Amino acid sequence: MAEAKPPEAGSRPEREGIATAWAREELEALAARGLRRFLEPLESAQGPVVRAGGEALINFSSNDYLGLASSPTVRAAAMAGLERHGVGTGASRVVVGDTAAHQRLEARLAAFERAEAVLLFNTGFAANTGIIPALVGSGDAVFSDALNHASLVDGCRLSRARVIVYPHADAEALARALKETPARRKLVVTDTVFSMDGDVAPLRDILAACREHGAALMVDEAHATGVLGARGAGLCEELGLGAEVELRMGTLSKAFGCLGAYVATSRAVADLLLNRARPFIFSTSLPAALCAAAEAAVELVEGDAPLRERLWRNIRRFSAGLRALGLPAEPRSAIFPVILGDPDQALEAARRCRERGLLVKAIRPPTVPEGTSRLRFCLSAGHTEGHIDFALEVLRQLGVRRGG
Repeated sequence: MAEAKPPEAGSRPEREGIATAWAREELEALAARGLRRFLEPLESAQGPVVRAGGEALINFSSNDYLGLASSPTVRAAAMAGLERHGVGTGASRVVVGDTAAHQRLEARLAAFERAEAVLLFNTGFAANTGIIPALVGSGDAVFSDALNHASLVDGCRLSRARVIVYPHADAEALARALKETPARRKLVVTDTVFSMDGDVAPLRDILAACREHGAALMVDEAHATGVLGARGAGLCEELGLGAEVELRMGTLSKAFGCLGAYVATSRAVADLLLNRARPFIFSTSLPAALCAAAEAAVELVEGDAPLRERLWRNIRRFSAGLRALGLPAEPRSAIFPVILGDPDQALEAARRCRERGLLVKAIRPPTVPEGTSRLRFCLSAGHTEGHIDFALEVLRQLGVRRGG
């Protein structure tokens, strides 16, 4: 009997499986609602101008806020780390995946954050889904802003604690919920800069509510690190609250231009997470070369004030231009949403921007609430005044306005 040949790559089997039928049904439903997503590979390095689909496009969709993803200094550090440590680490850090590069980066980040200790994670999602369940569980309560990032939402769910969602940025509602909720332990979690709207949390008021009601506070500084603060250490630094916020999560994948995440905290909390945070314990560690690259990026962020000043000049210029078009746009962060309404409107606006050489992606539910599909503009220190003015002119030509 002849041996059956495996199907060729890309071909469909003669009889589709049950899971495939489920998938097709769900994909058709997503497409009907304008919510199906597709991948589009870049043909160039990350930067203010990229190539995709054979075109050069001005890129306003990247979280590379300081333009460090393609920095020669960061690249050189990665190459040196690669030569010294190789590519993979072979295991989690609690086995044999720890290296001198991981230790150096944690020490450098602790100095940057002025924290007693830092613990690295592979991604911001891994950090948030590891930290929260390690700190609270059954019998506890966790309080989460209604517009928190999905990783915080999932971390709350995985903790098995009671989850109380308070209205967005409403510190008074949070205080009432803290007062009314009995629990063994209470943990409040919030973004500092909200990733889809670019607004900032009322951190002083949130911290006051936590103190009054005996709650711990964890903040996600992913979109604030490298952008806010005198040295780029985030909203906590900008408000002078770094020493008072006990758990500060930051990412290495945005303003630092690399990959990974960390929590700046006390030595005791870091040691507990090392023993309890499942994404840390059960994941192969970050490649040491990326740790070396991130260490170089931290040096640039903290030591190069003009780099951050260029970013803020661009933020203020874009904000003023949006307001001149009648759009609400306060210069609070590097993120500016242009809210259009339904998914089809956002997709059509993104398509028309693309035709004119502007890469700005449509953001749709479930990433944002129903009825708030949008174009999400992200500013970078790498953008020129010409890039910014061109984007504003495209929006003017398209007649883009709030809600339409």
